[in-house]
Amino acid sequence: MLQEERKEDWVTRSKQENNNLFSELDVLLRALDRYFNVENLTFSENITGKNFYEELFTARDTIMRVLSVLEVIIPESRKNAYWFQKYTETKYLSARKIDAFREDLYRQDTREKGLYLLYDSFINIRGLITDLLRSGNISYLGFTNVGHLISKAIRENVFFNPFIKELNPEFDRISNAAISGIVKSMTDREEKKQISVIFIYLFRLLRVLGFVEIATQRSVSLHSSLMLLILLRSEINTFRNSVEKALKKIKDNELQGLLQSLSYQFAIETKRVYLQELRDINRKKNAIHFRGKIENSHGILKNLVEHSIVQIAQFYSPEIKGENIFQSFMTRKEQSRRVREDIYALHKFITLLEKKSGKPQDRVKVFESLKSYMLYFESFTFRLLRYDDYEEFILFFNELNSVTTEMILGPGFHAFMEKVMHLKIFLETTLRQIGNRSELGGTDVDMDRVKDLINQYL
Repeated sequence: MLQEERKEDWVTRSKQENNNLFSELDVLLRALDRYFNVENLTFSENITGKNFYEELFTARDTIMRVLSVLEVIIPESRKNAYWFQKYTETKYLSARKIDAFREDLYRQDTREKGLYLLYDSFINIRGLITDLLRSGNISYLGFTNVGHLISKAIRENVFFNPFIKELNPEFDRISNAAISGIVKSMTDREEKKQISVIFIYLFRLLRVLGFVEIATQRSVSLHSSLMLLILLRSEINTFRNSVEKALKKIKDNELQGLLQSLSYQFAIETKRVYLQELRDINRKKNAIHFRGKIENSHGILKNLVEHSIVQIAQFYSPEIKGENIFQSFMTRKEQSRRVREDIYALHKFITLLEKKSGKPQDRVKVFESLKSYMLYFESFTFRLLRYDDYEEFILFFNELNSVTTEMILGPGFHAFMEKVMHLKIFLETTLRQIGNRSELGGTDVDMDRVKDLINQYL
């Protein structure tokens, strides 16, 4: 099977039929390589003495995702022939024939062999990692050694190494006709070149985000999604470096200011994702909490990238609208209105809890409604908060989630309410600051939506 070439190029046919899977394979291989650079990870522990069990478990699940992609890409008949070849290799072939088989595979003179070699390598690495995980304790050296093996398998692949080119035209391209039209209309050659590269990097970020699964409970999907978010930390650094290079060659001062502003926004929002949302995520194994963090991080980064693309597009075509480019686009004004109304509703819940504090059963009912509303707030509103506000909210929510019904009914309730009143003051300050945002332009709070929100949870 591997020694004989067929006239029919099944890899070309498979690429036509499974283009999205080949794109995902490219992203997953890139993610696996970057993942073993500990500077991209989000743990706060000291490396010395740290157990990398959870990190290696995440890598194992991502490799399983890679194998599942390869098993769809490679036709069934070819997989069966591969496994038969592996069986005969161990049972019947002489050492000379095994050597010849291996030499032919390692030659990688066809794309088929490149795929088979990738498949073979990751099957072996998965087995190795599975055995290592049985020990329950993975050292930093053990973790990085596995990373070197994975990186070697990826980078030595002639046809499917994602790092052969900085930008791969097969996958890295501007995937929107309106944006392509804007680039084509530019007259300054140097500016056109630089803006094209920036757009391509931004669309690469969207491509990676497109493979993050946010509506799943499966461990393999959640862990591979986490790894893709870790990849984005590295990819965002690459994007920001491309902006820095562009700034040295672009002459337009207004455009320079816009690009500097976008680079700064990426610096701030990535802090939110990697220093707040995903910090020590491998130590928080509750499935709902884990998925919530993945979903919030995905939302923050997707919103950031889409807004960046729209802002650059509007620099050249002010009439263009975000919703014309992205279906689920939410303008800055809409975001500010949504976060103001959601915080206003949270403030109303606290006021209601204060009013009902005299009767234990009444305050328990309001408290339970408040906690239900907080789940909504964490799932949808956290991603709209600004970096400086996030910590205050998350600290209070963590504290509130630790409060039991018995504590609400008992004498400790009044001490708890003192802390709640501090949050109330913070919410009032935050609402004033949001109300001063230029995009809101003195608009009033939509009280009908606030009432509907409260009624949903009471």
